[in-house]
Amino acid sequence: MKLIVGLGNPGDKYAGTRHNIGFSVIVNLADRYGVGMSESKQKAAVGKCVIGGEKVLLAMPQTYMNLSGDSVRALADYYHLEAEEILVVYDDINLDVGKLRMRAGGSAGGHNGMKDIIAKLGTQDYPRLRLGVGAKPSGMDLADYVLSRFPKEELPLVRETVDRAADAVECFIKEDVETAMNRFNG
Repeated sequence: MKLIVGLGNPGDKYAGTRHNIGFSVIVNLADRYGVGMSESKQKAAVGKCVIGGEKVLLAMPQTYMNLSGDSVRALADYYHLEAEEILVVYDDINLDVGKLRMRAGGSAGGHNGMKDIIAKLGTQDYPRLRLGVGAKPSGMDLADYVLSRFPKEELPLVRETVDRAADAVECFIKEDVETAMNRFNG
């Protein structure tokens, strides 16, 4: 089984914000596979499907971004998953809008949701897919920036990026992280 976790904040207030682009990828995959997302005991909205013959659990933590590790740890424990079976999808201000980066592991890079997941899993050796949301404008508070919505002119590129990210997740599931990195990074 693979666990695909999209990071974001729960609630309509945060829908469509830069910080919730990970949720957007999970919604895209759920739509592709006809998966209904429902609340679980592991502090997440979850849905199950099969992709390329592999059982897949799609998850959107409902703990708010900075406590994402609580949900990821609970899901990993409940489903007896190893770190390499978990792929976390999230926003990255260090990448331009439209850019994707798949990695087999690494640091949190200043992302509070990732910091919490690393702390709760006790390792940074799990795959992750970062989606560029653009750099914070000078003089703007970081929290305000990541909780802002994309401007109308960027929305077509954001939708295309979410589609490509869902394709990258499928590649990760059907093949492996290295193949997905070679095919989708850039």
